[in-house]
Amino acid sequence: MTEEAVRRWRPGFPVEPGRALLPLRRGPADPSYRRTGDGAVWRASRTPAGIGTLRVLGRPADGEVEARAWGPGAGWLLERLPALLGAEDDPAALVLPPGPLRDAQRRLGGARLGRTGLVMESLVPAVLEQKVTTDEAYRAWRSLLRDFGTPAPGPAEGMRVPLSAREWAMLPSWEWHRAGVDPKRSATVVRAARLAPRLEEASGLAHQEAFARLTSVPGIGIWTAAETLQRSNGDPDAVSVGDFHLPNLVGWALAGRPRSDDTQMLALLEPYRPQRHRVCRLLLATAGHAPRYGPRLAPNDHRGR
Repeated sequence: MTEEAVRRWRPGFPVEPGRALLPLRRGPADPSYRRTGDGAVWRASRTPAGIGTLRVLGRPADGEVEARAWGPGAGWLLERLPALLGAEDDPAALVLPPGPLRDAQRRLGGARLGRTGLVMESLVPAVLEQKVTTDEAYRAWRSLLRDFGTPAPGPAEGMRVPLSAREWAMLPSWEWHRAGVDPKRSATVVRAARLAPRLEEASGLAHQEAFARLTSVPGIGIWTAAETLQRSNGDPDAVSVGDFHLPNLVGWALAGRPRSDDTQMLALLEPYRPQRHRVCRLLLATAGHAPRYGPRLAPNDHRGR
């Protein structure tokens, strides 16, 4: 087992690691993410300093967060811990009038957004989630990491670090097929992997520049860029335009409209710019679901074709 590094941090605001880090989980059996019975969250990452495993545990009685890390990337992960848990975010930038949304904002600590600083880590699973059911995407992510990911350093038995850009680019076509990923999505991941150094720079760019950098790659549209930058940059205005469920949720919560499209959703969110994603997070946490109409998205199985 590699040497363990430890950091204890007093955030100065309420932090629940389980809630703060949940958006980084890709399904209940994500090999790079784990939550244990003691409330600790474990993540396996590939950082600029190398692979690493991070264990984060909240200690509310002490007003502290305890983090332990292993591997060459341990120091990088511990240094980035405050940003990961939302210390670089400004939830007070969203000013809401009295009402249910402001009550939710107060109850959820402003829906504080963390940032990983790692673009490819969030971009690849976002591409896998394009135009398929979440179960299909989660299955593909799980299969690819278990078969080709690097064992996580430290005591995180069974966890896997996501592939490097070179490993994504070199993955044979039949392995993508075996994991249930169609050629269009796999080709997008390969193109992104070959441009990984330029794409990783988006973690330090402002909203418009970061979107432009990611969407310059064929196959990466607004939805994929938003899903990535919400996590890598903690972007409070990155709206997932093109999402299957989000327009109906926003329309139902803000206008009582059971069905909405992207144009109607964006019109309802416009008064909240540049905090539109934060508003969506509040609505997702509090508004429930809009009434369902029409058939559910049917899963595809590309493995037998």
